[in-house]
Amino acid sequence: MKVTANNISSLAWEKMDNLLPCIVQDAHSGQVLMQGYMNQEAISVSVEKGLVTFYSRSKSRLWTKGETSNNTLELIDISADCDLDSLLVLAKANGPTCHKGVTSCWNEAQTSDLTFISELESVIASRKNAPADSSYTASLYASGIKRIAQKVGEEGVETALAATVQDLDELKNESADLLYHLIVLLQASDLNLKDVVDVLKSRHKK
Repeated sequence: MKVTANNISSLAWEKMDNLLPCIVQDAHSGQVLMQGYMNQEAISVSVEKGLVTFYSRSKSRLWTKGETSNNTLELIDISADCDLDSLLVLAKANGPTCHKGVTSCWNEAQTSDLTFISELESVIASRKNAPADSSYTASLYASGIKRIAQKVGEEGVETALAATVQDLDELKNESADLLYHLIVLLQASDLNLKDVVDVLKSRHKK
């Protein structure tokens, strides 16, 4: 159930002693960032401020993530599970979420394949304005969008040829090259994979 300011009271508060466990997930990568607790006021403040706010059991008060570190979590969505006794928050992280200065409180856990793709996209994006001689990615950006588009075309042809001759190892390698260069092309065009996924989602609904 999507949680809004109008249906907060319908959650299973009495069952959970007025505190619901809340898992925060990166809205883009899907990576689990942290876990906290929310009462009704914490949800209301989160919705009102647009910043994820919890109830601190140790301090016995509300606290907005990043109120001292500035590593806030911008609220994207809150939903409750089928029993209405736990919450899933989708958020955009502004800086490291964990107090240890890393992305996730489960930073050492094995990440999903899609999370890795998101991390790769972030690395590629970070090199957009780097010196051309600092990395292959930076040199691609410096070469201009026509050259990047040409590389995507070349890798697309090589991927298709590998599939045609059923060279599966080469198909995997060429597909990796194609995906990498496609991400560079999207970034050079001020787009990202989310924009592509949004198109796929819209088509899937039809």
